[in-house]
Amino acid sequence: MSDTGDALWNEAVDPSDYAESNDRYWQVLLEQYKLCVEMADRVSARRSLTNTFFLSLNSAVVAVVAAVSGRTLADMSVLLLLAGLVILIAQCVAWFVIVRSYRQLNTAKWAVIGAFEERLPAFAYSRAEWGALGEGRDWRKYLPLTHVEQWVPVIFSVSYVMGFCALATP
Repeated sequence: MSDTGDALWNEAVDPSDYAESNDRYWQVLLEQYKLCVEMADRVSARRSLTNTFFLSLNSAVVAVVAAVSGRTLADMSVLLLLAGLVILIAQCVAWFVIVRSYRQLNTAKWAVIGAFEERLPAFAYSRAEWGALGEGRDWRKYLPLTHVEQWVPVIFSVSYVMGFCALATP
């Protein structure tokens, strides 16, 4: 059994602790499993909302920097451009760290789901689905979304730095 499996199971509890019947034990186990799958799905939904938030925030900062200038971007002061760049880069760093954190959280959640499946009749997610996707090893078969998501803030940051250099150069 994996470390996750060892940490998951309460060895002090077994089916005999459910006085009504052994069926009750399996009902509780299945409900806990369903809750774990639901929570993993919710983390993915929150990650999606986070991406939308940071994309909107980056767009808003770019719009504000452009609107505040009252002139063409080429005529803006270097300090105003630098302030906007620092804000945008800080947002991108936060965005990257948060997406990475969600990825780590979901990795742990799916490990727990896999440990649950060791006691269930089927390995629906941990072996069957993940195996059908090549475990994310071959990008042509399946490219995990979190791998792509982590590049978006990096690409934005590089674009901002290049834009700053282009606009700050006389």
